[in-house]
Amino acid sequence: MLQGKTALITGSTSGIGQGIAEAFAAKGCNIVLNGFGDAADIERLRTKLAADHRVAVRYDNADMSKGDAITSMMDKAIAEFGAIDIL
Repeated sequence: MLQGKTALITGSTSGIGQGIAEAFAAKGCNIVLNGFGDAADIERLRTKLAADHRVAVRYDNADMSKGDAITSMMDKAIAEFGAIDIL
């Protein structure tokens, strides 16, 4: 049911958001990670999700308090995946 869908999950670089990203990836969703943290840790998470679940995973560090950054993140995700199915 979720296979091939795209989920954009804010705050997904740690904690509950990361758990949500992992759950959607396990169901076959492509993932747009968003949040802050150590760049190396985020890249490890991105590559691990992609490898473990055979889905596409991209990261965007858009600040959710900045409208232009949110628009840019959405535009990039749509360009890559065609649509965002789950927010």
